[in-house]
Amino acid sequence: MENNNNKEIIITKSSCGCGDDDEEKGYCCSSEIRSAIERVSMMVKAVNSKPGHDDDTDELAVPLPPNSPVHHHHYIPTKPFLSLCNILVLQVLDKIGPTMAVLRQDVHQNIQRLEKVHECDPTLYANVVEMVKKEVTQGLARKGPSSTKAFLWLTRSLDFTVTLLEKLSSDEMMSMEQAVEEAYNITLKPWHRWISSAAFKVALKLVPDREYFISLILAKDENYATLKEEMHTLILLLTPLLAHIHSILRFYGLDRLRAT
Repeated sequence: MENNNNKEIIITKSSCGCGDDDEEKGYCCSSEIRSAIERVSMMVKAVNSKPGHDDDTDELAVPLPPNSPVHHHHYIPTKPFLSLCNILVLQVLDKIGPTMAVLRQDVHQNIQRLEKVHECDPTLYANVVEMVKKEVTQGLARKGPSSTKAFLWLTRSLDFTVTLLEKLSSDEMMSMEQAVEEAYNITLKPWHRWISSAAFKVALKLVPDREYFISLILAKDENYATLKEEMHTLILLLTPLLAHIHSILRFYGLDRLRAT
C-alpha cells in the first residue's frame, strides 16, 4: 500500500492469487517483468553482435538520437520480440482489466500475424526487419493488415507499457487511472482515430486502483522496493531498444502511420 512517510511498501502475494505453479509458467506479472528483462537483454546482445553492427555508433546502451541513420544490417530478432510482447504487454494489459480489452485483442492479433509470416520462412524471417523490407519493396507495407503495421503497433504497445511502468515507479502518489491515461495520451492516442480515443476515455473508469494493481504484479514474498528496482531496470533496458526500433521505422517512412 502507499505510504506518505516513505516507509517501505510491502504487499504480499496473497492478494494476487497466483501460486508457485503460476509463477513458474510465467503467469505472475513480476516474474514476467523479470522474464522481460531477460528477453530485452538477449535482444540487445543479439542486435549489438550482429555482423556489420558498428558498436561505436549504434550501441544500444544509450538511446539513439531521433534522426539517427539506420542501415540495412539492423536486426530485430523475431521470436524474442514476439515473446517480449506476449510476456510484457499482454499480461500487463490483463492486469489492467477491461479498459485495455480492445488493445489487448489488437496486440494478440498482431503477434499472431507476425508468427504466421515467420512460420513461412523461419530462416529469412528470423529478423522482423526482413518482413518490413519485403512489404516496402512490394508496396504492401501500408495496405491492409500488413506485417509492417503489426510490427509498428506492437512497438507502440511496448511504448505504452514501458511508459506506464515508468510513471508508476517514478511517482508513488500517481493514481492508476492517471498513469494509464497519461501513458495512453503519450504513446497511443496520437495515432488512434477519435472514436477509439473516446471509447478509451469511457473505459478508463474501469481501471483497478493503484494498490490492487501493484498487488497483482508482485512476485511471491516480494516487496514494493524490489519491484520498483525491477521496473527501473526494465525501463533502462527497453527504452533504448524501442528507440532503435523507431529509428528503423523512420528509415522506411513508416513511423507516422495512423490507425485506419
